Amino acid sequence: MRLRCAVLDDFQRVATEVVDWSPIAGEVEVVSFDTHVDSEDALAAALAEFDIVVTLRERVSFPGTLIARLPRLKLIVASGMRNSVIDYAAAEEHGVTVCGTASSSTPPVELTWALLLGLARGLVEESNALRSGGPWQSTVGADLHGHRLGLLGLGKIGSRVARVGLAFGMHVSAWSQNLTKERADEIGVELAPSREDLLASSDFVSVHLALSDRTRGLLGPAELALLKPTAYLINTSRAAIVDQEALLAALHEGRIAGAGIDVFDIEPLPAGHPMRTAPRLLATPHLGYVSDTNYTTYYGQAVEDIRAFLAGAPVRRLP
Repeated sequence: MRLRCAVLDDFQRVATEVVDWSPIAGEVEVVSFDTHVDSEDALAAALAEFDIVVTLRERVSFPGTLIARLPRLKLIVASGMRNSVIDYAAAEEHGVTVCGTASSSTPPVELTWALLLGLARGLVEESNALRSGGPWQSTVGADLHGHRLGLLGLGKIGSRVARVGLAFGMHVSAWSQNLTKERADEIGVELAPSREDLLASSDFVSVHLALSDRTRGLLGPAELALLKPTAYLINTSRAAIVDQEALLAALHEGRIAGAGIDVFDIEPLPAGHPMRTAPRLLATPHLGYVSDTNYTTYYGQAVEDIRAFLAGAPVRRLP
């Protein structure tokens, strides 16, 4: 009897098409789920007859309570090499191997700039008006050249965002708890004296920090109040870094010019979630890693992980 593999959250129904699964076809039956399963009871029922699960990023949690309810489960493959929503101790206790894949080869640098530029030039409003016969030129764009881009985080992603900002002729400054002047000088940006100074002085603020106990809620009501009323906030990192209620209040009250958001406290967003109707918001459904290159990497290496597991020599084990 072949093992059964569940591929979760295959919203575009491409997981079995973008790469070749034939190397494991003789031993594994692959079943793709194109809708999100969002409760532990529903997951326990849906995955009861599966031996292997392939999951994207941190979209589905695997706490110990769920793992204990899946006696057939032997392997979890998660995209990326870091995952905070899998209980590794419980997996080990129940004999479940956890493997990862290479991280995004195209991190959300491009999407960050798509959101920033879309906000700055009112692209959604102007495009919708043009198509619907609405007013000709109803917005006034915000220039990038000569204006300040403030980056919260100057790591792999933040540094690439910085270089694009410099190419646009922007003044770029950065801050994080451990950022040094040497690192800022290496990238060619200014080291902001403090988080508060960066927020108050920037025309565009973009978040590029990992979620941790130190960064959770880093931008709360007091911090968002420091932003200029003409400033834009971009977050393609993690939703919990920005207080969601405080952000919604700032948007509804017009205390900032707008926000570009790709990450949310609940994913997928429920139909009635206030983020779906917030004003001054350009939002995308967590598209930062959704690209043909990344999918080819994720699913291609998932096949490799499963094949290695079947051979008794698992690769890319997590944590």
